[in-house]
Amino acid sequence: VPVESTPGHNEAVLVGRGGPAPYYDILVFPLACLYIWTLSLRNIIGSGIFISPKGVLEHAGSVGLSLIVWVCGGGICALGSMCYAELGVTIPKSGGDYSYVTEIFGGLVGFLLLWSAVLIMYPTTLAVIALTFSNYVLQPAFQNCLPPYIATRLLATICILFLTWVNCSSVRWATRIQDVFTVGKLLALALIIVVGLVQICRGHYDALRPSVAFEFSQDPSVGQIALAFLQASFAYSGWNFLNYVTEEVVEPRKNLPRAIYISIPLVTLVYTMTNIAYFSSMTPEELLASNAVAVTFGEKLLGMFSWVMPISVALSTFGGINGYLFTSSRLCFSGAREGHLPYLLAMIHLKNCTPIPALLVCCIATIVILCIGEMHNLINYVSFINYLSYGVTIAGLLYLRKKRPNLARPIKVNMLIPITYMIFWAVLLCFSLYSEPVVCGLGMVIMLTGVPVYFVGVQWKDKPKWIYRVVERVTYMGQKVCYVVFPQEDPSETEPLTASKAND
Repeated sequence: VPVESTPGHNEAVLVGRGGPAPYYDILVFPLACLYIWTLSLRNIIGSGIFISPKGVLEHAGSVGLSLIVWVCGGGICALGSMCYAELGVTIPKSGGDYSYVTEIFGGLVGFLLLWSAVLIMYPTTLAVIALTFSNYVLQPAFQNCLPPYIATRLLATICILFLTWVNCSSVRWATRIQDVFTVGKLLALALIIVVGLVQICRGHYDALRPSVAFEFSQDPSVGQIALAFLQASFAYSGWNFLNYVTEEVVEPRKNLPRAIYISIPLVTLVYTMTNIAYFSSMTPEELLASNAVAVTFGEKLLGMFSWVMPISVALSTFGGINGYLFTSSRLCFSGAREGHLPYLLAMIHLKNCTPIPALLVCCIATIVILCIGEMHNLINYVSFINYLSYGVTIAGLLYLRKKRPNLARPIKVNMLIPITYMIFWAVLLCFSLYSEPVVCGLGMVIMLTGVPVYFVGVQWKDKPKWIYRVVERVTYMGQKVCYVVFPQEDPSETEPLTASKAND
């Protein structure tokens, strides 16, 4: 079904399920690693690395501590990836975190995760990336000042509307854009790292000397370090997509952990080297004063070719917006199919086979957030909710180990891995909430507003008939306006996750 936009379901399967045993390690394992590394390039490495360095440095307070945050952030992602790999092969259902949590904890917890993702995580991430796109496009025209507030919001809104139209019009166009614009981020990162290494070889690394790197601009505190990790986690977001490829890799028990051991350290290395390159030519004060770090870097080092940097970053962010629009519709589809969202969101266009209602909901929510949020507050906002959902999901792994110890687990990680992750998770969220009570607390409040919505909309079965008539009329109207119908589905895909599937 064309709406299968979850990474790993819409990709070409590079690794078959058979093959001569003697050639397994020679042929299959390299292909499996290449496949998963390609997914990590598309899903982990993204526009976040052009957004987060300023926020990480601001909260860390020194160059040295900010680099430590980037390295440790990659290590935490590796622990989480291993936990998600176990869940992915133990509960082989589409929908990712939402499916796992619904299967383990029941409909209410799954609905709250879905509710926060639809209302907060995807729209806020889209808003941040769209604002980055507009800042990098407009920054060359406003070199001595910040781009006007209205101009950045207007350009970001136009970008969101255009890519929503593309995704509504054709799945092929959307995937082509994703493939082509992936080159933008790789070009920008390669250029930054190479130029930075050249600068270091020439002796320009004063800000990286240990005696200077750990000079703090503010007294370090656990709360500020926690916020630095939240800023870095925005750049690493997407690591949980790696577990979606488990059904397409031969012997995932062996190959998936190996590929994770390769991909996450490589992403961590790329991010750390990018930040080292920034500091090879920029002082911490210059980086903090810049509204578009890569543009400032290009202006200082690339001379007449400085225009390459804003174009490359703009291409990267443009593709990032398209990718998030593409994947958000799959989550809405899974939630609507389960009965946790209106069934209209599970419908696709009759001819183009695109999930128009789900895309429109995500587009509208993103534009609303664009108008009310500031970028770095939005990053803390979405990263806090992201980490909250990650922790709940990995807590589900521990709960499943206790309640169903004999369940078949093709991958079974050491218990120290999820426990270590949960300890870090608890410390990070507690101190983030203490340091930014309004930003983080607001996210929790919005998530908890899903409790009455769940009991009224999903759990309450004996609603008055007039409510069903109104819902039916709105659904029919939406079908006529968007020209959408239910897709043909595989019965195995539509098997309910919970025993209490809502009926209309």
